[in-house]
Amino acid sequence: MKTIKQWNDSFCQVVENVGLVAFLFMMLLTTVDVVGAKVFLKPVPGSLDLMMLAQLISMSFALGASFAAHRHVTVEFLLPLLPKPIQKISRCLIHGLVFALFVTMSWRLFMHGFDFKAYGEVSPTIRIQLYPFVYGAAAAFIPACIAALLNLIQSLIEVFSHGS
Repeated sequence: MKTIKQWNDSFCQVVENVGLVAFLFMMLLTTVDVVGAKVFLKPVPGSLDLMMLAQLISMSFALGASFAAHRHVTVEFLLPLLPKPIQKISRCLIHGLVFALFVTMSWRLFMHGFDFKAYGEVSPTIRIQLYPFVYGAAAAFIPACIAALLNLIQSLIEVFSHGS
């Protein structure tokens, strides 16, 4: 299990770097668009379409690395007050729900991408095909699914280990 976690962490780094490039592209595009529109009276054509696609990529590609590194928001105000066995079972249920959520989101994004491809859905202004970006977002959820599955397995081990 440790090998899978190490592989997933390194894969998450690669995926996160793609999201970082998309985020940097958003910053550059915003700067060029604002300067172009205000100084030269020439905004970047299709900047809203490009921004929409870059946001999709930057957010979805950062999710897996963020989740795997435990940089996500957690709120635990009731769980520490419960007895240890109930805490372990609750964590197991929570990890199971998170895993189910990520798998469902990835699956539905793949299906959505398939629909976009079948119907030829394009961005409104510059007519870029949308399905590759949706497929990319769906694939970017896979490291988050793996991290959630590893968390679920670890919590199941804690629940069923002797001495709990």
